[in-house]
Amino acid sequence: MAAIDAARTETAEAAPCGPPLSMVERMTLIMDAFGTRPARLTLEEVASRTGLPRSTAHRILDQLVRCNWLDHSAYGYGLGPRLLGPGGQDVLHGEIRAAAAPLLHELHLRTHLVVHLAVLEGPEVLYLDKVGGRFARGLPSRVGGRAPAHATGVGKAILAWLQPEQVDALLPVRLPRATDRTIGDMGTLRQELTRIRGRHGLAFERGEAALGAGCVAAALRGPEGPVAALSLCGEVRTAPLERVAPLVVDSAREISRALFPETGATRAPRRNCATTQPTWSRETMLRLVSESRADGWI
Repeated sequence: MAAIDAARTETAEAAPCGPPLSMVERMTLIMDAFGTRPARLTLEEVASRTGLPRSTAHRILDQLVRCNWLDHSAYGYGLGPRLLGPGGQDVLHGEIRAAAAPLLHELHLRTHLVVHLAVLEGPEVLYLDKVGGRFARGLPSRVGGRAPAHATGVGKAILAWLQPEQVDALLPVRLPRATDRTIGDMGTLRQELTRIRGRHGLAFERGEAALGAGCVAAALRGPEGPVAALSLCGEVRTAPLERVAPLVVDSAREISRALFPETGATRAPRRNCATTQPTWSRETMLRLVSESRADGWI
């Protein structure tokens, strides 16, 4: 009887403004708590946002992690591989571009330098955006193009905030050279990454990716580390890289806050059944339910 009473109490707590919630409804509440952004939530935050008892939220979160809908780390729960596959990465790249776009154009207007936005993909950087004038046409970078991470300011800015073992796993021992100024061995690169961290994340590159070009870069950082980087680029002889460096740092911080408001803002209050709006499409939820049934837990 005690167990039955406890179960009834938990069900009543889970649905304070309606009939008992089904498993699918509880899953939907939990997925809606994350939205479609790369946020990280603790167990307590999930329980608060959904209105579910902590034990219920923990049980469903554990199953979602096992089925790869969510993942779990020391920073909390986040969207998992089934939601952030190749298509999911495109969504995240789109969000990064959208958050950065106004500041990229502002940086170009203020400095007249070329602005890059890039993410790390394996040993390379992938350029998400490029804003510039005449000098931009002489650079080998292009939106959708790639370059060796160790040869670019944006790449070094991201690598500097990774763990050393992550950098070793990503890059080959013998680093390919784009020019005669490109860093060609891991020992020298490690020293360069240490210098970047000593400058609070500012990475400089002069003629390493393209002869005659130089840039200053800083990473966009989330709760688990760097997610992208932006840079200002111009002619090595004339570009005032040290003078514009503070603008790069400030812009990187502002974009990071826009992408990850939960790292510096008050968390959302407890959800109310009368006002909660679903953030996941019907097709996504049907796929989640269908695959979860196949996995044998609902």
